[in-house]
Amino acid sequence: MTGKRSEYSLGLLFGIGSYILWGLFPLYWPLLKPANPLEIVSHRAVWTLVFCLIILALTKQMHSTLAIIKRPKIMAGLFLTTILVSINWLTYIWATNNGHVVEAALGYYINPLIIIAFGVLLLREKMRPLQWLAVGIAAVGVTILTIDYGRLPWVAISLALSWGTYGLVKKKLDLGALDGLAIETLISLIPYAGYLIYLGNQGTGQFGQTPGLTILLISAGAVTAIPLLLFNGSTTRLPYSIIGLLQYITPTIQFSIGVWLRHEDMPLARWIGFLVIWLALIALGTDLVKSSRTVDDRVA
Repeated sequence: MTGKRSEYSLGLLFGIGSYILWGLFPLYWPLLKPANPLEIVSHRAVWTLVFCLIILALTKQMHSTLAIIKRPKIMAGLFLTTILVSINWLTYIWATNNGHVVEAALGYYINPLIIIAFGVLLLREKMRPLQWLAVGIAAVGVTILTIDYGRLPWVAISLALSWGTYGLVKKKLDLGALDGLAIETLISLIPYAGYLIYLGNQGTGQFGQTPGLTILLISAGAVTAIPLLLFNGSTTRLPYSIIGLLQYITPTIQFSIGVWLRHEDMPLARWIGFLVIWLALIALGTDLVKSSRTVDDRVA
């Protein structure tokens, strides 16, 4: 029993740590200015690959990871996830560096609802009543925010769709977090490294301009990989319902940064829209807890 409790506590620590780090990302990416979003993403991918290769070598997993490259179907899936994660990274970094942190937070608030929709439409899963209620309430919230913005919240929708689809494909591939990330960044190495070489030849790249900025650009690899590894450690130790509830830590921190640190515009209608989204998430969280208890009872 003590062993289980310690594993649960460790999983909780890993999970909370990963979501807090992801939530603090809006404070990190602006430090990389004047690098543009594509340059930042290029450094992020290249240095993440370097970080992953070091960890794979230290943990003696290099051989098993390289073996995945010989599997065409897996590589086709990873090619797709590479595109999806690139869209997600570019959109997110552009948003955080251009005054759209609150809208980015909205994307990760509605992401669980996108995942539910994918489950119903693509995996033919049945929705429970509270899930239907959550999706309905969220649709109202997104409508209110669309009217307030005067446009579709495209940043939020792009982030939610790209990350939701990424998660769906990765679920089907059933690979380790480190393996998948290493190969994804390997696939993207040629275009991203090529772009960085081009910037260097043009003299417009930010790498090497100042020691501080250069260190921050290199550190983007560790900043990307560490929360993912922590998250992977939490998923093996915690019930799915707890993981589902913890994920709201990230957008809540992002929202707080956008409103109270970046002082982004939050008119009354926008507050109402977010309040409606939060009500949807409360319904979804309640469903997660209830469904978890039902599964526990059946197991018992």
